[in-house]
Amino acid sequence: MIRLWDGEIPGYDPNLSDQVPGLRPFIIDSGEMRGAVIVCPGGGYQVLAEHEGEPIARWLNSVGVHAFVLNYRVAPYRHPYPLIDAQRAIRYVRYHASGWNIDPDRIGILGFSAGGHLVSTAGTHWDRGLDSSDSIDAVSCRPDAMILCYPVISFGEFGHIGSMHNLLGPSPDQALISLLSNETQVAEDTPPAFLWHTADDEAVSVENSLAFAAALSRNRVPFELHVFETGRHGLGLAPDNPDVAVWTDLCADWLRRLGFCGSK
Repeated sequence: MIRLWDGEIPGYDPNLSDQVPGLRPFIIDSGEMRGAVIVCPGGGYQVLAEHEGEPIARWLNSVGVHAFVLNYRVAPYRHPYPLIDAQRAIRYVRYHASGWNIDPDRIGILGFSAGGHLVSTAGTHWDRGLDSSDSIDAVSCRPDAMILCYPVISFGEFGHIGSMHNLLGPSPDQALISLLSNETQVAEDTPPAFLWHTADDEAVSVENSLAFAAALSRNRVPFELHVFETGRHGLGLAPDNPDVAVWTDLCADWLRRLGFCGSK
């Protein structure tokens, strides 16, 4: 595990939790410049689902993309710490890109469920670098692509209450709810997105993906959306649902069109 900060971790409190944010690298042994994707497992901002971590990174490697699994902080840590971890991860990979043969202009972020919410937050709440003595923080944290898999997007009418409470606490401020309902935060410079969901997802309504796609469309941001007829929440690579498992092929094609996969 690569620690995201060598020194003091922003907001770290060992009395609260011993979670240390970091990245697990899955680097392709190739001299060719390729894109990279940072993987954010789901888990309702309470845990990190293992089947949405390493297996996804290894699939990305198989289609020619470097990958990193992000160990971001979850409850009892609350906002803004998961976002701070994701932003730092993007900066870290971009700062060190040349050493891994990563194209610094092709750094994406992928997430499932609550990890998808984190991805949509990173894609709509970013900066081009901080005024900081830390040279990594001076690098942009804008992702070049977002991959959202049955994502939580909103904390409004169709939002996922459990994720909201784990991230914002039991009685969150309405202004913060609105700020992190990311269908309201899309702008013309939001990165392109690939989204997939199942229409009968009972845990996180497909309305989340539909609302985000509609916001992308209104702002003329390129996106690709796939809604599969049926499938439980938390499918990951969907090995037990072949109708949904094709999402990986569709996503790989999308990444190739964006130039993430090298010449493979």
